[in-house]
Amino acid sequence: MDAASPIPTVVDLTRPNAARVYDYYLGGSHNFAVDREMAEQAIKLWPELPAIIHANRAFLRRVVRYLVGAGIRQFIDLGSGIPTVGNVHEVARQHAPDTRVIYVDIDSVAVAHARTLLAGDPCAAVVHRDLRRPQQVLADPELLSHIDFGRPVAVLMIAVLHFVSDSDDPAGIIAGYRDALAAGSFLAVSHATDDGQRRKGAEHRDLYARTATPMTMRSHHQIARLLEGWELVDPGLVRMPLWRPDPNSPLPKHPDTFAGYAVLGLKSS
Repeated sequence: MDAASPIPTVVDLTRPNAARVYDYYLGGSHNFAVDREMAEQAIKLWPELPAIIHANRAFLRRVVRYLVGAGIRQFIDLGSGIPTVGNVHEVARQHAPDTRVIYVDIDSVAVAHARTLLAGDPCAAVVHRDLRRPQQVLADPELLSHIDFGRPVAVLMIAVLHFVSDSDDPAGIIAGYRDALAAGSFLAVSHATDDGQRRKGAEHRDLYARTATPMTMRSHHQIARLLEGWELVDPGLVRMPLWRPDPNSPLPKHPDTFAGYAVLGLKSS
């Protein structure tokens, strides 16, 4: 990052940050040396990691396109990180220019960058909130100036629930958002798992314990339990590359063993 980068005046440069590490995985420039060092260590432990990260990003694009096709014109992206190239508002507006998007993140660096990137965009904004506090997020004045809760909304929790510990009650958090949404709204989730890869999963969790956002990988069964009250859109809860794959793009090797699940839920009533 260069000296002109719009970062807060107080940033802990001794500790890696999950949002900035993710930005590095995607080839972004909004990260520091400590983030890059951790990312490279993670890749040494799990060489397939870059492919997993890009599969997650591809799921984001596919699910946003699906939602726009379903008539959704309002998105709330929780734990959004830094909205780099190809993020929600860009994908959605390729098909529906009137789409409104609110990004939500707790990390001050991610929020500062997002505000700079979105400056002058009347239909997209970022709010500095903790997604674990649904009532505070949903009452934010900036969010309410963009989102009409009388109409369907898509809530995105992409690669973020595994940073919510069991003690924080992830099922209750999801329910807090669901209860505020109109019928016809959706929830999109991608979530890390160590199903079939316990050793690698344990090493990865140990590495993320160095950050302010330790990782809680969950099994297929555990993730499914978080989605009670949602009607799952076909094909349900599946490995990320297998959720409505693009017929024009080849599947990655061994998609049925990818270390992440993806799902889209509908609030039908």
